[in-house]
Amino acid sequence: MTEDQVFLGLGLIVVLAVGSQVLANRLRIPALIVLLPVGFTAGALTDDIDPERLLGSTFSPLVSLAVAVILYDAGLGLDLKGFRAHTRRVVVRLIWFGALVTGASAALVAMPLLGMSWGAAVMLGAILVVSGPTVVGPLLAFVRPTQRLRRILVWEGSLIDPVGGILGALVFHAVTAGGPGGFGSRAGPFAVSTAVGVAGGVAGAAVLTVALRRLRLGEVLATTVQLAAVVGVAAACDIVRDDTGLIAAVLMGLAVANLSGAGVTARRPFFETLVDLVIGLLFISISATVSPGSLRHVVLPALGLVAFLVLVVRPLVAAVSAWRTDLTAGERGFLGWMAPRGIVAAATASTFSATLVDRGVGGAAKILPATFVVIVATVTLYGLSAARVAGRLGVVRSARSRPLLVGGDPWVVDLGRALRSAGLEVVMWAGRETERGGIRAAGIELAPGELFAAATGEGAELEGLTGVLLLTGEDDFNALAATRLESGVEGTVHRLRPAAGSQGVITPYAGGEVLFDPDLTGPELARRHARGARVVTRRFDGTLPAGHRMLFLVRGDGRLLPVTRAGGPTARPGDVAVLLSG
Repeated sequence: MTEDQVFLGLGLIVVLAVGSQVLANRLRIPALIVLLPVGFTAGALTDDIDPERLLGSTFSPLVSLAVAVILYDAGLGLDLKGFRAHTRRVVVRLIWFGALVTGASAALVAMPLLGMSWGAAVMLGAILVVSGPTVVGPLLAFVRPTQRLRRILVWEGSLIDPVGGILGALVFHAVTAGGPGGFGSRAGPFAVSTAVGVAGGVAGAAVLTVALRRLRLGEVLATTVQLAAVVGVAAACDIVRDDTGLIAAVLMGLAVANLSGAGVTARRPFFETLVDLVIGLLFISISATVSPGSLRHVVLPALGLVAFLVLVVRPLVAAVSAWRTDLTAGERGFLGWMAPRGIVAAATASTFSATLVDRGVGGAAKILPATFVVIVATVTLYGLSAARVAGRLGVVRSARSRPLLVGGDPWVVDLGRALRSAGLEVVMWAGRETERGGIRAAGIELAPGELFAAATGEGAELEGLTGVLLLTGEDDFNALAATRLESGVEGTVHRLRPAAGSQGVITPYAGGEVLFDPDLTGPELARRHARGARVVTRRFDGTLPAGHRMLFLVRGDGRLLPVTRAGGPTARPGDVAVLLSG
């Protein structure tokens, strides 16, 4: 390829990756639903974005390292506090039993349906055991299932990927060696691979823990240190043993997220932006390698394989995994209706299929297109149906707001009581122990630990927050916290209006919606409360009592709507108004 063709190809991959994600965001659908068809179409229309031509033999190692970065980020989202006994039991069963049954079943069905040899079919089965956080996470964010279901599926998606990657590498070596071998002959190599990955993960976690705790790195440098550590450790592990870097990456993320003091600075918008970009680049690149001709005789048999996996295998795996646990019937049903395939399946198929074709393995040319069809079909099916299925099964989280109130002044505690009396589940956080004591005395749930960890839901006790109200008497603190928390919570972040004429360092430039009417600043609210004003609730009929100011409306379905500088919400029958009296 000429230099101009390389420039054009790389530029197109980046533009298509980001453009697809922007389009998916606007359509409110998982990005994968757009990325794969766009990459496939672009690959069919031009040879300029063929990554194997652009990057040659470096493409496969780059894919492995990119997947390691994605899995490290997934590990950062795994909270051990929420990994309780029954959750752990279900996840462990989903990993070992699910991988065994899914891989074997997919291989047995693929042989007759796709006309594959045993080697190609077993390779495809090993590839299809994985799920992945890159597809499960966005789907769960859209569906909003119960927290227990979310934890189970996130843990499964994050842990099955490295297991599937190693399983794929072992099957690949078994197929290329010319025989299936017995279980015992593969158990030893699997144990060795696991040991290499664990050792790499422990070493990488130690390096990152020291760096993030002791060196006091800034946000940008902390991000680059994490990236360098993950890539370096994953590369070293893969040199020793194929795909063991994936285990190391997940363990590093898990350790950094759960070791006290190490995970506070780990997840930042820039790192998450980097991961999103990597995901987009991988999906565009890999799907561009699938030619229309390779799909001609694969689509219908592969859809038959998808139907078998979705309607038979996954429900069976979910039923066995949830056996003798306290999961409800609805939770068991939804668990059986959520197994999309993602980036690791695509990356593994791309890595191994070409070599198997070169070795003359019968049907190996169908591995990548069949995997492509399974990924597109499962993501589309679950993406379009999961929300409706969750609603029918009654496993969708309540729409009621669960706000975090930050601040411990008496009027803020009074507001917490009022919101709770309106039927909301309120969580509060304050820095001073005297303020925390006042919150406890009011009987309101007190968020433990450090503010940013609490507000982003990293603690199991605070999962399901729907927004943050920054109500401290320090305007700059509110402004800084709003800037830091806007990308870390599921809902909106609101802050108090600073006092008129204040010249804060951060306040004039910060994000976050500003609360209440212009004259209701933090100091003014504190003064009025000290003079006898109180926060009260009443059914709202469209008119305010004399001497009362509206602060919030609580809808009949429990959604909390604040008065902001843009104006107040329009009242509906059944709404409860939260008012400042006096």
